[in-house]
Amino acid sequence: MIRYHISLFILLSIACITQQYFSSMETLFNARVLLFHTVFLCCAVTVKFPAMLLLAYFGGFLWDADNTLAAAAGDPSIYHSPTGSLHFGYSIILFGIMGVIMQGIQPLFRKGVWQISAILSGVSLSIYLLIEFLLINFIRGDFTFTHQVAYQIGLTSLISMGLAPVIFILLFKLSNIFDYTIRYDGLKRRYFNQEGYSIETAAHKLLKKPKG
Repeated sequence: MIRYHISLFILLSIACITQQYFSSMETLFNARVLLFHTVFLCCAVTVKFPAMLLLAYFGGFLWDADNTLAAAAGDPSIYHSPTGSLHFGYSIILFGIMGVIMQGIQPLFRKGVWQISAILSGVSLSIYLLIEFLLINFIRGDFTFTHQVAYQIGLTSLISMGLAPVIFILLFKLSNIFDYTIRYDGLKRRYFNQEGYSIETAAHKLLKKPKG
């Protein structure tokens, strides 16, 4: 089990590095491919709640370290807190919120319905981007929500959501390699005997067997 969790932290680190090569697309309202966030969302639904919180802390820490610790424009002695900047640590909370949303339908994912989790990853990204936008506007002391912002949030979530099936395939392979069960349907195979009948099926046939 621990090997699978370690692999998730490594996967998040690789996604954080790879994210640097994805730039905004001007032709699509400056939408971006948020590979890092999508990897976290897919990982969050495959683990238990405490492990998800650790992933959220790790993911939020990496994201803030990469985005909020850069040198701000202007003289630091004058601009102590630049307008529109978010302080370090806010992403940890937002990642936790996204993880809780993904954990909400984990029973369906455990049963093999990963498609709903893939769709929910796009919804979670939309909520994340919207909250982040509202926080920036609150710090600026102004609120301007234009059609371009709505398109940017929607397209970013939709494009990033398209990566979820590929990431889930990778997570399924990792779970098989490290013998970690993330789907309940995988447990049923352990109850099959050598003749190909399950214990449940055999018991059902015995009950139907006529008396005498």
